[in-house]
Amino acid sequence: MTASPNLDQLTPEQLRALAAQLLTQVDAMGKKIHRDQTVIEQLTHEIAWFKRHKFAKRSEQLSPDQGSLLDDLLDTDIAAIEAELKAVNPPVAPAEPRQQPRRTPL
Repeated sequence: MTASPNLDQLTPEQLRALAAQLLTQVDAMGKKIHRDQTVIEQLTHEIAWFKRHKFAKRSEQLSPDQGSLLDDLLDTDIAAIEAELKAVNPPVAPAEPRQQPRRTPL
């Protein structure tokens, strides 16, 4: 970068020229930032597309043997969870039926 000039020693014409130059640089940097942001968005979209394609459902399909193993594991896990729930929460004894009051309501 160039050294910044002493603004107190510049004439009004030189200040205007410097301001115009700085505005041009700011405009060019703004366009570059916009262009870079567009490229970043495009690449992000492309990466997401590739991830969806790579990890799509068809790549996660199970063979029938794996499916039956999974079903067996699920059944075992469900049975273990039900047994644990029964141990933690014993069945509640049915409440005795309430007797009818002997008096008739008024």
